[in-house]
Amino acid sequence: MNYELTGKDLADWGTAALVFLSGAMTGHYAAIGMDPVQWAGAAAAVLGSVTAAVAVRVWPAPEKAEVSSRN
Repeated sequence: MNYELTGKDLADWGTAALVFLSGAMTGHYAAIGMDPVQWAGAAAAVLGSVTAAVAVRVWPAPEKAEVSSRN
């Protein structure tokens, strides 16, 4: 089998890992106890990572110029 790893694959999996890790860390520190400033920072981190993941998946690909084969 020939698997090809592309930049899009890396971006998709990287942002998915970012969402997972930010959520896991937020949950861990929430269980220990956080003050309101830490809650705000955790919420910003989770929302930021989700925003990055969505942006990577829905951002339009650049248009490639068509080369005319007619002379």
